[in-house]
Order: sequence, then C-alpha cells, then structure tokens
Amino acid sequence: MGQALNRRAFTMLATGAMLAPAWAQQKEGGFITNVIPQSGERIPAVGLGTAVNFNTADAETERKASEVVAALVAGGGRLIDTASSYRDAERVIGNVVASAGLRDKLFIATKLQSPNADELRLSRERLKTDKLDLLQLHNVRNPEQSLAEFKAWQKDGICRYIGITSTSHAAFPAVEAVLLREKPDFLQVDYSLDDREAETRLMPAAAEVKAAVLTALPFGRGRLFRAVRDKPLPDWAKEFDATSWAQFFLKFLLGDERVTAVIPGTADARHMADNLGAARGRLPDAEMRKRMVALLDTL
Repeated sequence: MGQALNRRAFTMLATGAMLAPAWAQQKEGGFITNVIPQSGERIPAVGLGTAVNFNTADAETERKASEVVAALVAGGGRLIDTASSYRDAERVIGNVVASAGLRDKLFIATKLQSPNADELRLSRERLKTDKLDLLQLHNVRNPEQSLAEFKAWQKDGICRYIGITSTSHAAFPAVEAVLLREKPDFLQVDYSLDDREAETRLMPAAAEVKAAVLTALPFGRGRLFRAVRDKPLPDWAKEFDATSWAQFFLKFLLGDERVTAVIPGTADARHMADNLGAARGRLPDAEMRKRMVALLDTL
C-alpha cells in the first residue's frame, strides 16, 4: 500500500473490512447465498434482471416471463430486479408473479427515476404488491442527491431496503459520494469480466458503508459471449465447477466476496437454469480470477 494509508484504507483495515466480509458465502441446499450486510438476511447469489426482455406486455412475453420465473424459483433463486423505466416490465412481472402465487417466494427489487410518490404508486400497482423488498434510485448522477424520501418510505414499511444504481462510469464519482454520505443498503452497478472499473471505483466505498452489491450487465451487454463464440470452455474451468461460458462469467463476479448477487437478464428458461448453476459448486479464488482475466485478454 505504499508508505502511507489513505483514510478509507486505514479505516477498513482497522475495522477488519479487508479481512473477512460480513456477507461471507454459504450454501443452502447446494445453492450459494450471501448476507445482506445491514440485516443479516441471506439472498441467493443469482437472480434475474428484466431490462429489454420483458418490456412488452403481450401474451408471448408473459408466457416467456412465466417460464423464466418458474425456472428461477425451481432452481433456488428469489431475486427479480426491474424498474419503472423498463416500459412494461413491472407489469409483466407483476402479472406473472400474482398469477402463479409466488410473491412470498420472491425478493422483488425495482427502481425509480426520481424520489417521486406518483412513480412509486404506479410501480407498486404494476407489480401488484404493497411492499417492495428493495427500492432503488435509478442512475444516480448528482453527488448531492438525497435519499431522504426513500428512507421515509422505508420507515413507513413500503420497502424493506433502499439502494442506488448506476451503469455510467462518468457518474461513478457522484455515486461514490452518495454512497458514503447516505449509506444505502444496496448498490447496483455494472460489473463484468470485461468491465471491471467498479472494482476500484465503487466496491471499496460499498464495503465501507456495508452496502450489498448487485451486479448489472454481468455479461457486458453481450460482448463476452461474442468474444467466446465458437470457442470451447477451457478445461481448467472445471476447477471451479463452471460448465458453460455463462457460468464462467458469473462465477468470476461471485468470486469477488463483495458481490452479493448477480442479476443477468434472460427470456429463456433454459438460460435461467444455466445461470443459476453459477451459484453451485466452487468459486474461483483470487489467483484463478486473474487467470480468467488473462484468458479474456487473449480473445
């Protein structure tokens, strides 16, 4: 660390945050779960993102969503992440969950574009739920952003947890400022094998305030699959029980102990089942994660 420690590094060393994360992984029925640091509650390490795939409220979209959500629950998952800005995704998820009677089996997270009570009311109506598990402020850009309204809604029992999100590297300084000042329960950020800026820009701040971390865009907007098209999975992937490229990419993220859950999006139940396999078996250690990065650099 050089001749001197900065304030954050010193604080983390003094409190043990760099030694043993409070959200250490454990397996329940063979499925990896991680702790939400602010409460001690455990959630499965692989969930479902809904951007793009479920944006249209028609019969075919709801059929696919129903199959994917059923695969999520059958495979040991619980977390579904959506947003008020994803066109009809909240409505699709709300219809599917209500029709199947699955609300009590799921951890429902959504996002608002602003701390707007009308937007919140519409989200709850579309999702057909009075109480949200996680309510997030979407795409934070202002370093002075207050979460006072979100904290009030949490106190009133409208949501159990609050969080902030970003998929813009230009906004990372603002996100860090809000994280450190407002101390939300969750941070959702883009993080993938080929997009690792969050490792150094936001993960330390999330660890400092004990925020759970959800990784958006864990496949790098499809870039990773394009890079490995027609390429065989390396034999050494067996050392951390990856049986597909999707699991390879997701296990890389779950090997980072600061990550609470990955939320890849899909409209294919088979892909959902395959993604869930990333939360089973062994995970890559620090040295193996370096090997994974090195492999990507050759592609």
